[in-house]
Amino acid sequence: MGERRPGFALRPNSSGPAARPAPERPAALPDETPSGSALPDVTLPDAPAAQPTLPSRLIRRLVDGLPSGLVVLDADDVVVLANPAAQTMGVIDAGRLALDELGDLAGQTRADGVDRDRQLGLPPRPEPPLTRPRPDQEAFAVRARTLRLGSDGHVAVILDDVTEARRVEAVRRDFVANVSHELKTPVGALHVLAEAVAVASDDPVAVRRFASRMTRESSRLARLVQEIIDLSRLQGADPMPDPRPVRVSAVLAEALDRTRLTASAREITIAVIGDSDFAVSGDEGQLATALANLLDNAVSYSPTGTRVVVGVRRAGDTVELSVADEGIGIAERDLERVFERFYRADPARSRQTGGTGLGLAIVKHVATNHGGNVSVWSSEGAGSTFTIRLPLLRACVDADPDVERGNDSDDKGA
Repeated sequence: MGERRPGFALRPNSSGPAARPAPERPAALPDETPSGSALPDVTLPDAPAAQPTLPSRLIRRLVDGLPSGLVVLDADDVVVLANPAAQTMGVIDAGRLALDELGDLAGQTRADGVDRDRQLGLPPRPEPPLTRPRPDQEAFAVRARTLRLGSDGHVAVILDDVTEARRVEAVRRDFVANVSHELKTPVGALHVLAEAVAVASDDPVAVRRFASRMTRESSRLARLVQEIIDLSRLQGADPMPDPRPVRVSAVLAEALDRTRLTASAREITIAVIGDSDFAVSGDEGQLATALANLLDNAVSYSPTGTRVVVGVRRAGDTVELSVADEGIGIAERDLERVFERFYRADPARSRQTGGTGLGLAIVKHVATNHGGNVSVWSSEGAGSTFTIRLPLLRACVDADPDVERGNDSDDKGA
C-alpha cells in the first residue's frame, strides 16, 4: 500500500475513544454522484477527535468549482463522481471513461497503488451550439494524474487542460529557432566580408565594395534586432502602459516621413485620400510603426514608377487606414499566413529588399493591442490592400459625408 497520503479522507473519522459518530446522510440531494450515493462527510485524517466534519454539500461545491477535471471510478471502472470540468472535456460516456488510455492508466494505479502522471491527447470538442467538432479543429492536450483512494478499488483521475501551455511552448520554440536562423545569415555574411576585406587590403576598390556590403548587412542585422525587441514588447504583459489620444493625421505624417526616401529612390508616388482629422486612443509611436511597415511593404513589392495609395476614412465607430499598391500581389494560399512571424510569401524577394519577416506580425499586434484588427485583400499581379481598423476616439472636426463614405478624391503626393 505504501505510505499514507495526506489530505481529506473520504470517510468519517472513527478512530479514538472520543470519536464522534458520523451524521446521518441527508435524503436524496441534487448534488448526488452519478451512482446515486451522496458524498460522505469528511474530516482531516489526523485531526483531533473533536474536529467537526465538513458537510457533503460543501465538499460537492468545492469539487464542482475546481478548474481541473475530477473523475472518481469504482472497482468496476464505473464513474461515481465527475465534476463539470471533466464533463466539459468529454472524457465520460455512458457512465464510463470514454478514452481507453485513461482507463488503462486508472487500472494500473488500482493494481499497484502507484500514482501516474501522463500527458494525453483528447479528441476535439464541439463548440456550442454545434454537436460535432469542425473539420479544422485540433485535438487538445491534458495532463492526467491518477491516484488510488483506498483498498476498495476507487481511483481518482485528475485532468488539467494544457493545450494552451503546449501551444505557447511550441510558439516559443519556433520563435527561438527562427530568430537563430535569421541572425545567423547577416552575422555569417559579416564574417565572410571581414575576411574578404583583410585579404583585399591592398585593393581600395574591393575594400570599398566589401565595406558597402558590410554596411548593408549590419543595417539588416540592426533592423532585425530592433524588430524582435519591438515584437517582444508588443507581446508583453503590458504592451501599451499609457494610452493617450492620438491624432490620425500625426500618425500618417510620421509614417510618410519614414518611408519618403525609400519611395523616392524607387520613383514611387505615395498619395493620400480622405480626411485624417480623427483621433484614436493608444500609442502614437506604435501606430506610426505599424502604418510605416505597411507602406514599406507596399514600396518594396511594387514596380518602379508605380503608385501607392493611403486611404483614411471613418466607418461608423472605427477609423480605417488602408494601404494599396500596384505590386506583385500575394497568392491566395499565403494570405492566411502573411501575419505570422518570419513568414515570407516570396523568400527570394524578401532577401533582396532586406525584409525581416516581422513587419506584418508587428502590424497585427499593434492593431490588436489598440482594440482593432488588420486585414488584407490581394490578387497575384493586381496588387494588395492592407487595412487597419481602430476604434474611433472622437472626430476632431465635423466629417464631410463624402469622406465618411470613402468618396473623397483629394490626392496629396508624398
